[in-house]
Amino acid sequence: MTNDQLPTVEARSAGDRVMTMLRERALGAMARAYAPYSGFRVGAALLAADGSVTEGCNVENASFPAGMCAERSAVAAAVARGNRDFDSILIATEAEEPTPPCGICRQVLEEFSPRLVVVSVTTGGREARWSLEELLPRAFTPKSLDRR
Repeated sequence: MTNDQLPTVEARSAGDRVMTMLRERALGAMARAYAPYSGFRVGAALLAADGSVTEGCNVENASFPAGMCAERSAVAAAVARGNRDFDSILIATEAEEPTPPCGICRQVLEEFSPRLVVVSVTTGGREARWSLEELLPRAFTPKSLDRR
């Protein structure tokens, strides 16, 4: 990377503001999660390529398979709004360690944005970042359906 490719102070500051806003939105969604069975509340804030943000939270159900993860609920809501290209997702939990998306959520995220940046934060202030490719190497993609 050359010096003229390094992010400017203004760009880093704008990126920090976006991450702060995503963190606040994800924490707010986490507070609204419905998790009476596991007690594991999760919130997500999904940043679309157009700059819009869609929140999601986990919604559990007595019929466990009917539950919905925060990440997938955010994707579904964003798609319903017309967004199908995403830059990043920030996930918030009350866990001690930052929590990556589950396998099903990784697959759903891959469908729309294989180069997604995944950030996970805890209410205790811990943070981790991954690329989706790190979390789901050799993903099953639409190309996997080619029958040639």
